[in-house]
Amino acid sequence: MTRWTTLCIAVFLLIGVSQFSTEASAPARREPDAASRACLACHPTAQPVLSGPMAMRSSERAFAHRAFGVEEGDRFFSASCSGCHVTGCTSCHDGAIHPTSRPSNHACLRCHRGYSAGWEYEGKAPREDHSRYQRGARSQGEPFLKMLPDVHFEREMLCADCHPMSSLHVGGRAKSCVDCHPLPSASSPEHAIPAHMNGMQCVSCHAAWAPQEYGTFLVRASTDEQREAFAPLRTWGAWSKSAQLKRQDPPPLGVDVTGRVAPIRPRFVLLVTDASRGWENHPVAAEWRAFTPHTVRRGSVACGGCHDNPRRFLLEADADRIYLPGKDGIGLKSWWNREGQSVVNGAFLPEERYERMNTKSPEYAREVVKQWQNLLNHAAPRSGR
Repeated sequence: MTRWTTLCIAVFLLIGVSQFSTEASAPARREPDAASRACLACHPTAQPVLSGPMAMRSSERAFAHRAFGVEEGDRFFSASCSGCHVTGCTSCHDGAIHPTSRPSNHACLRCHRGYSAGWEYEGKAPREDHSRYQRGARSQGEPFLKMLPDVHFEREMLCADCHPMSSLHVGGRAKSCVDCHPLPSASSPEHAIPAHMNGMQCVSCHAAWAPQEYGTFLVRASTDEQREAFAPLRTWGAWSKSAQLKRQDPPPLGVDVTGRVAPIRPRFVLLVTDASRGWENHPVAAEWRAFTPHTVRRGSVACGGCHDNPRRFLLEADADRIYLPGKDGIGLKSWWNREGQSVVNGAFLPEERYERMNTKSPEYAREVVKQWQNLLNHAAPRSGR
């Protein structure tokens, strides 16, 4: 083997490793601008926000690297992902010289809109990309489908009530349900089951719906004819973007990093068409993410929403699937088939765990009966939790 061949192999391996690295080549902190330096003189505890995830965007940059490789990923990130997120104190505080209150929801939803977590809090779901659906009410210039808002929004709570400044630091966390609701009422049959209380996130049952996008397609137009054909689509830098399917129903369930059952949705099942590379619907990412839908309602799903419901856990039989992208030459059997896909901050629910939860024990039978009794007894008080 020649030295030149060895060098080529080494470079190839280096590129391959970097393409799937989960670490982003981003600076460790953002230097504050002049306006922010004036703020930090009196509010030094705000400094970690400028080094936190909303400012550094490390997760988004790492995703772009995994999908496109480092060099192309950085170009994609700069053109498509850097328009939002925090660049200084005035990004959230509306440019006021000295704001006297926490940011309004509008300040958050300027960036947290569309498919990004946040819009659904006010009952807004992204519409399908086809021009026939680009109508009706609009927010930040984008049309949305009216859905049920979060019960906390109906109580006029701000985003900052659950997402204080400390939650925007590296390693920070928002308030959880049990921070405000530490003792869920045991009068609810669902709350009386230890496996529910110890093995599930609250939003697994209490999220009424969540926006989901299956099959995100990016096309790089290379001719005038292609540019004209794709002109109606939204752009991400040099790319035109569309999605095959958007849904607004209870999301699938998987497992988060704590091992609890939690909602999951595609971060992006991303397919790219780029004639310069010979790519046509080439899959570059098939990543799901455990997340918290901001659509909390007092009610919960019935037992059949999870038990004996393989579709909810991406375990549906192939013969029962409606969407079969594999038959169109796309490298996935189904958007809901686990093969070739992953959950980046958790996992799909193990099949043996799904089998265990469908065991019809005497305890399970008793709680199912209680649930139906509660539904039929209209005079019974509703759970306050």
